[in-house]
Amino acid sequence: MVAYSSNSFEHVYSSHHGWLFGWLWRKLGSREDAAELAQDTFLRLLSSKPAEGLQEPRAYLRTVAHGLMVNHWRRLELERAYLDALASHPELQEPSPEQRSLVLETLMRIDAMLDQLPPKARQAFLMSQLDGLTYLQIAQELGVSDRMVKKYMAQAMLQCMILLDQ
Repeated sequence: MVAYSSNSFEHVYSSHHGWLFGWLWRKLGSREDAAELAQDTFLRLLSSKPAEGLQEPRAYLRTVAHGLMVNHWRRLELERAYLDALASHPELQEPSPEQRSLVLETLMRIDAMLDQLPPKARQAFLMSQLDGLTYLQIAQELGVSDRMVKKYMAQAMLQCMILLDQ
């Protein structure tokens, strides 16, 4: 954590919190989500960058808040896909809130892992795991050699191993 005077942070917070909240509210359409992301933005500021060193506080806050907003939307998209999958299997028993939370957390971690891969490696991994395609079929689909598909899969497997170690 960076040490700096609380006065500079308090100044940035009091000068820009209302603006940031309004900006987020307009983007998200939800006061609750806007308040939560504004709070998270200032927590990031508090733990990462000296407030007195900010030349353009609003630009910095908007950049951090935008990243948090993208993560928020991603999480909502994953949660929606998970709920749709549950709804399409009515014979399954609905998971408890704890199970649901664990599944969503795992999905978020997998999504973050996949985001670390180059686009073709991510696509090859998903085609293999979700569509059940062979390496030769993936190579034809992506317009690369099957040796390149093996390289992509090795990259993806390495990311999976890293994810498991965390």
